Amino acid sequence: MERKVFQLGDVVQMKKQHPCGSNEMEIIRMGMDIRIKCVGCQHSVLIPRVKFEKNMKKVLRSTLPPDTSIESLN
Repeated sequence: MERKVFQLGDVVQMKKQHPCGSNEMEIIRMGMDIRIKCVGCQHSVLIPRVKFEKNMKKVLRSTLPPDTSIESLN
């Protein structure tokens, strides 16, 4: 299974919608826990990294340049 690549400032799509109806979240803090902010209502939530990686579907808008590969980050 390929590891999901995300970084601070990325907008990601989650598997479940936020109660406001949006499923787009912006990553605003990273560490052992990840703080994400709802793009729809601006509510922020702090969740463990393992749970975030499990519930994240894909990165919608990345702050990485498009020509950057995963190998160059390691």
